[in-house]
Amino acid sequence: MKFTRYSKFKGFDVSSINLGELMDSMSDELLDSGYDDDYYWTRQRRTQDTSLDALRRALLQALMDNGIISEQQIREMLAENENKFQGSLLEQLLNELIERLVEEGYLTLHEQQPQQNAQQQRAGGPGEFSEPLPRDVRFEVTEKGLDFLGYKTLRNLLGSFGKSAAGRHDTVYLSTGVEAAAASKRYEFGDTINLDVNTTLLSAIQRDGLKVPLNLEYQDLYVHQCDYQSSCATVVMLDCSHSMILYGEDRFTPAKKVALAMSHLIRTQYPGDSLKVVLFHDGAEELPLAKLATTRVGPYHTNTAEGLRLSRRLLQAQRKEMKQILMVTDGKPTACYVGQSLSSARSDKNTGAARRLYKNSMGGDPLVMSETFKEVQACRKAGIMINTFMLASDYYLVDFVKQMTAMTNGKAYFANPGNLSQFVLIDFLRRRTRKVR
Repeated sequence: MKFTRYSKFKGFDVSSINLGELMDSMSDELLDSGYDDDYYWTRQRRTQDTSLDALRRALLQALMDNGIISEQQIREMLAENENKFQGSLLEQLLNELIERLVEEGYLTLHEQQPQQNAQQQRAGGPGEFSEPLPRDVRFEVTEKGLDFLGYKTLRNLLGSFGKSAAGRHDTVYLSTGVEAAAASKRYEFGDTINLDVNTTLLSAIQRDGLKVPLNLEYQDLYVHQCDYQSSCATVVMLDCSHSMILYGEDRFTPAKKVALAMSHLIRTQYPGDSLKVVLFHDGAEELPLAKLATTRVGPYHTNTAEGLRLSRRLLQAQRKEMKQILMVTDGKPTACYVGQSLSSARSDKNTGAARRLYKNSMGGDPLVMSETFKEVQACRKAGIMINTFMLASDYYLVDFVKQMTAMTNGKAYFANPGNLSQFVLIDFLRRRTRKVR
């Protein structure tokens, strides 16, 4: 007779773990912004650790935070393997958990090729005996993983607003469509052909009387009207200057979570909208959302003018009725480009003139402020509204923010890293409507 022996299970059940809650618990580690770097003193930037050991440490901490495993269980599993992690049951369970994350599409693994010694690569060199090089496997958050982190941030925010979900961008104007929301109108060329049958037949009867066959003419056609919903192009400007991780708090990681939440909201609730992310520091660059997780704060100044210039060009290329910039920053502009613009420099290559970066770390420099306000004026002329989310509340920042928002009829919010996401979401859902011309 066959007997089955049961013993006490040590560890945790990998298949029963909610991967969504696990990813949410690791969001700060996966969206590392360089807050733990000691660049201010050492002047050396630490590259983000994307090794499997770093992933195992993050997973283990998340499991402990969620109460799935305790320190006593960890010590028991390591004691069975002479207090060594390699080859222990804990390592096996963490590896199985990583395999689940890869299979579900949250993470991806890739092996980094080791750099061989140049002397060994030359032909004819002397041979030697050595140990094989260990495999260097790195992990990376996939687009699905980033989108899920945005969804978790968005769900946490909407949960505080009640049971009502986010809608579309309603305006005070009417349009023809499938859903009737107002009185019908005469059909005009280009309207959606959703005929109001009752009004159409009544118009023909009033003109010629009730007879068979009924004579329908072009002016008898009536179509239903619905609320006109416009589209919007949004650029999220993220300040990644060094001050975003100074002063004892990480301000850049919440800003990245804002961009992810906005991306998920637009993709699911506003399919006609567009969203782009612009990083501004010494210069400015458009950032794909897929690279947002690995973006870190650098030893940069704050070139707000260049960020506004790039954002304006991106928005002018969009054929949308509404255009806006959501700028997340924590200080005054401290840098700007002086000299020939890029377009004129490319057209006049013989002069060799190029733009030079002018910096003043103290802030409030007249030249820097003048160049910044020039770009603000250009945004106003282009019909672009600027909403500023200031992560500092120093008195000298208030006047600067007031002037900038007044020029474009925008809004200003003085937030902190804890409530930044809520401020941005409220403004996005409740922003003012504009007449479509």
